[in-house]
Amino acid sequence: MRTVAFVVLLSALGGCARDPYVTASGETTSGNWQIAHQADRITGAELPSASIRAPASNTYVDFPKPSMMQITCFEKAPLVRFAFEFKIGPDKNTVLGYRFDDKPGHDNVESRVLMGEGAIVIDKPAAVAQFINELGGARKLYVRIRSLNLGRTTAEYPLEGSATAMQAALAGCPLQAAEPAKKRTS
Repeated sequence: MRTVAFVVLLSALGGCARDPYVTASGETTSGNWQIAHQADRITGAELPSASIRAPASNTYVDFPKPSMMQITCFEKAPLVRFAFEFKIGPDKNTVLGYRFDDKPGHDNVESRVLMGEGAIVIDKPAAVAQFINELGGARKLYVRIRSLNLGRTTAEYPLEGSATAMQAALAGCPLQAAEPAKKRTS
């Protein structure tokens, strides 16, 4: 009887062990950033990623909740992902804007809301390049998302340590040159 109880207990505890691939083990920090140093157990290749967290507010959420900005290389292409603990709106009527420090802001940034409506990504090469180029050397990032369905969402990320984080997150991931600003004709 004791042997059976012991086997059942071991089986139950064995199910509690998490795969280190899906945990924060092996992360390092750079300023406010968490930098993941994990290898894919399928390919053996490193999965570069850097993330930073900040409180986010939404029109229909009573108190600020955690949010995360992540820079990573996904399928050999760089992307920027913002994730929230509440829905931000559907893809068809949600727009992203951001501003680094006191530099001119960008509204209606080419982006897409992910299924589940809790995350938005910048994944078009020119838009990612523009974002990453402006991130270098910036002290803070203000993000604003507007949605016809779910109001406004805002977050401000402190960017201390971003140079090291960007280098780690984009290692082996080509960054397209940002398109030059279009000149206005009068």
